[in-house]
Amino acid sequence: MEKIKSSVIIGVAVIITAWILGSAFRNRNANLDSISVIGLGTKDFVSDEILWSGSFTTTNMDIKAAYNKIVSDQKTVTDFFLKKGFKANEFSFGAVNFQKKFREIRSESNDNRTRYEQVFDGYEATQTITFSAKKNPGLMKRIEEVSSKTSELVNSGIELSSNSIQYTYSALPSLKQSLIEKATQDANERATKIVKTANGKIGKLKNASMGVFQITGQGSTEEDSYGGINDTYSKNKTARITVRLEYELE
Repeated sequence: MEKIKSSVIIGVAVIITAWILGSAFRNRNANLDSISVIGLGTKDFVSDEILWSGSFTTTNMDIKAAYNKIVSDQKTVTDFFLKKGFKANEFSFGAVNFQKKFREIRSESNDNRTRYEQVFDGYEATQTITFSAKKNPGLMKRIEEVSSKTSELVNSGIELSSNSIQYTYSALPSLKQSLIEKATQDANERATKIVKTANGKIGKLKNASMGVFQITGQGSTEEDSYGGINDTYSKNKTARITVRLEYELE
């Protein structure tokens, strides 16, 4: 009786082992009977949004005097841009920011040790000015042109520090969607051609994944970044995205 039980147990074990090995073999073949390809979607485009800003400062020992001077300078800056063809509603000023300034005084003590002392050096008032345009080529061009002419304000005793122009695109979501479709189609065509050359046929789609959306300046040699690239300093840009598709083979 014990021998019969042992034989049954061994038989069941053999069957289970065969089933496990068979499943593993089938899964291995399933992994081999597939093809994975990467498709690319790319498009050149021109930015239709612009943002440019600058700032100017004044310093005075008295905070009220500093404020009055920055208000006076704001009037001068406003007149400057109005004469350049801008309307009052095409630029805006931010809130005046005050900061206490200190200077360091160095002195020698009686024991020949160097001492440093922080001395109040007045209030620095800073005013920002911002220009922006969206889908307005004429205003964008005027902003681009005037951004390089602010040094003329020096003649009025004002030094305007200019920030870099930033360019963006208003239809980015639809652009990204179209590139995903283009990359998917490209991947499908690549897989079809490869399999067809080998006298095969692609089957069902097993898996699909999307790469990082990248925006670079046109002609840029910058390498793709894992976290994505979003160039805001080039007016003419290139957007690209990759899609990886894995198909079963019939």
